[in-house]
Amino acid sequence: MKGVNGQSGTYSTGLKSTYTSVFWLGGIACIILIAYSLATMIIVALVGPPPQTASEAFDILINNKILGLLRLDILTVFVMPLYYILFYSIYIALKKTDSEWATISTLLVFAGVTLFLATPSVFSYLHLSNQYAIAETEMQKVQLLAAGEAVVASDMWHGTGALIGGLLLQTGTLLISFVMLKSKVFSKLTAWVGIVMHGLDLAHIVMGFFLPILGVFMMGIAGTLYLLWFPLIGAQLFRLSKEQKI
Repeated sequence: MKGVNGQSGTYSTGLKSTYTSVFWLGGIACIILIAYSLATMIIVALVGPPPQTASEAFDILINNKILGLLRLDILTVFVMPLYYILFYSIYIALKKTDSEWATISTLLVFAGVTLFLATPSVFSYLHLSNQYAIAETEMQKVQLLAAGEAVVASDMWHGTGALIGGLLLQTGTLLISFVMLKSKVFSKLTAWVGIVMHGLDLAHIVMGFFLPILGVFMMGIAGTLYLLWFPLIGAQLFRLSKEQKI
């Protein structure tokens, strides 16, 4: 029987067949994340990028709540928790290759995702925009806009928590890609795509402080590579879910 990389034998790195459901859930998470990545690209291209000011966010939400919520990245709030499932399944697959670095990498990813999930402000914008729409005086509107600008400064695109979370997340994913490189579980292509993609994503966060334009360029390349990396990871996790230890 062929193993996950076309080698003889089954996937016999010490994993029990009870991990079948873990790998299967990781593969399902990849499918959802592929759909999310495509949806985000379509939203940015056809609907528009996230608003840059509170006034813009309020206007968008007042005119069309659905489109406004999409532009404010509401999908991220519900999709990012899937990273816990995905990287736990990757950790299970790699722990026999290098338990120490697989553990460290996964902990960094989990910490980064947790910090990042604490920063989305879409529901804060929605609440403030509703108040803004019914405000009766100019003073009330000014106060609500000021509150909105405070939300902008702390959201997932500008806040310290989001930036630190992003650094931890991308550092962890980059390290786990190097663990993949020396494993027999994932293909070399998957590992190298991960190294390039997460390396660019990490660099774009750092460059955002000094050369924002270059950072945006790096993010664009990395974003495209996700459409290759998720299918590669998903296919290999589904394959692992069918493997049985003898």
